[in-house]
Amino acid sequence: MSVPATAKESTLETLRLSVGAVSDAAGRSDNQDVAIAVPVRHESAAGDGDDFLLLVADGMGGHPSGDLASRIAADTVKEDLAVVPAGDVGLALKQAYRRANDAVFQAGQDEPTHAGMGTTLTTAVLHGKYATIANVGDSRAYLLRGQGLTQVTQDHTVVADEVAQGRISADNARRDPRRNRLTHAIGTHPRLESRLPNIYELVLLPGDRLFLCSDGLYEAVDEDDLRRLLRDLNPGVAAQGLVALAKERGTRDNATAVVAAAIPTRVPVTTVIATPAGRTGGVPGTALAIAVGILLVLLLIIAVVVLGLPR
Repeated sequence: MSVPATAKESTLETLRLSVGAVSDAAGRSDNQDVAIAVPVRHESAAGDGDDFLLLVADGMGGHPSGDLASRIAADTVKEDLAVVPAGDVGLALKQAYRRANDAVFQAGQDEPTHAGMGTTLTTAVLHGKYATIANVGDSRAYLLRGQGLTQVTQDHTVVADEVAQGRISADNARRDPRRNRLTHAIGTHPRLESRLPNIYELVLLPGDRLFLCSDGLYEAVDEDDLRRLLRDLNPGVAAQGLVALAKERGTRDNATAVVAAAIPTRVPVTTVIATPAGRTGGVPGTALAIAVGILLVLLLIIAVVVLGLPR
């Protein structure tokens, strides 16, 4: 029995990713921040979406040590994750962070004038709708979903620890003079603590915005403006607008913004539908029944003519 097929055209809603990054000296004479938003390759040939590496590093230790630390850390992670592993991305990020810590610390050991330098490091690996985020320090990752803006990462600062312990309020923390005193950074110690970096995993929905930034930006721009700029503009323009607004609001630090947008997209899909067929190779059942009926009638007429009507 043959089974003919018919094709049906439809659309499937999915998402595509668009990214943008801007870093500016802003409130300082030199820029010790690094921003990265680049496409990367997935280890699996059957990757099911866009793959990107997003990164913000905010160097510490004074110029030129700060910009050297942030650049070494960023370059190390970028090199390690040029190909996104098909397995545990969180583990790959942890390994990359350890290598970055070793490289920054060793550079400080090799040149005494750079001793003690370090950097924050916030990284996101995007594989289609899946985002894996790693963080050390007080640069941040935010997720905008609808009108809700959520801080994904937790700062590694004295004040953030006290907020987590309930010793001070979040409002007081924003004005606390110790708010930028780090408890963890990349490169300041020979080994990164085993529990670091903190890993966060998200599933992006169409319309989401993932936003990475340095403290020079989020301390100068309030959440209402973050929501407005992230929602209304494409990633590149949004990053530019956020950095410009931080400068306008008088930030005293470097300002860096990296934005990824999960854009709803409809793609055409062709569905093949099998149609049941009879033994005649595709004649519908009703037509076949009619043909058989006509044939029987003809046979009956022939029989009557040849044999004659019964008396």
